Amino acid sequence: MTGRVLAINTGSTSTKIAYFVDGAKLFEQNLAHSVEALSKFDSVMDQDLMRKDAITEFLYERRIPLSDIDIVMARGGLITPIKTGIYEVTPVMRAALVEAKEGVHACNLSALIADDLAGEVNAARRSEGISGVCKAYIPDPPMADEVIPEAKVYGLPEFSRRPLFHALNSRAMCRRYARSTGRKYQDLTIIVAHMGGGTSVTLHKGGNVIDTNDALGGDGPISAERAGSLPGFPLVEMCFSGKYTKEEIKKRLVGKGGAVAWFGTNDFREIAAKADADPEGREALFLNGYCLGIAKYIASLTVDVCGKVDAIILTGGIAYSEKITAAITARVDFLAPVVVYPGENELESLAENGYSILSGESEIKTYDPNMSL
Repeated sequence: MTGRVLAINTGSTSTKIAYFVDGAKLFEQNLAHSVEALSKFDSVMDQDLMRKDAITEFLYERRIPLSDIDIVMARGGLITPIKTGIYEVTPVMRAALVEAKEGVHACNLSALIADDLAGEVNAARRSEGISGVCKAYIPDPPMADEVIPEAKVYGLPEFSRRPLFHALNSRAMCRRYARSTGRKYQDLTIIVAHMGGGTSVTLHKGGNVIDTNDALGGDGPISAERAGSLPGFPLVEMCFSGKYTKEEIKKRLVGKGGAVAWFGTNDFREIAAKADADPEGREALFLNGYCLGIAKYIASLTVDVCGKVDAIILTGGIAYSEKITAAITARVDFLAPVVVYPGENELESLAENGYSILSGESEIKTYDPNMSL
């Protein structure tokens, strides 16, 4: 692999970046943004210039000229559900991210910042007489829609399941497993449970994600910050209780749900330590319910393929907990072999896709909000 790739992943309170040279990671940095800095902005979508400046300042401190960068890879944002693949960042995509019809989230900033940086790279190259054009791309968008139609059906026709999952990491872990077994991703059927601030469980078959939950829309298992699926009647009562605004209800479902609602923290290490100290306490009960919920969702996806699953992968930051992965494994390993790949691995996935572009191996797609799935 040859070339220099800058990878960008924007989160709610930080911007993660990594720089790769000829396939090797030169550095990875988590650029934290203080509460004070973020409070100056009315919306997360107004933070793009501040975050971009933080990146360019860091690159300057590391003495990496902008003109050295060959390609900028960004985490995909919330745009109209599309087919999976690699998409160039275009004005149409930028407009969709800014409009945020599918939701406002920090991930929407990644492509905007990447595209702005690519423009600065090209300006620097022109001034230095360096040939070549730097472009920005998003691979494996989180709202890629390949879900089988019957998996979208709810009991009310007004509702349809929206697929929104940890696409970058789940697909990267499938490719990693395929390489380890000497097989092709497209030839395998794999269930991936990504456990982090949110939880998404995805069923991969033939290189497509044919079933999953909406990990940012109140659907699926409990997570560190999300309530997951809830019983309808009590939720309706809460909505009409007069105690909460519409936005406060949404925040209770996503952001202040899950472990945050139970304990006021999203730190599973803290919760696990208290569970160890008191096996009969609320923390232990919550963790048992958390593991059972993920195991149930994994098991439910096996019926899509009549139980014919090659592997189950547990990944995400919470997969570093051997106790949690062991508890889930004990419940699902009768279905298929379980492999644990802890961590998010999203920056590495961005770089992997970047090098596939530089080598000419990948087909580049153009985002069209009206495209037919």
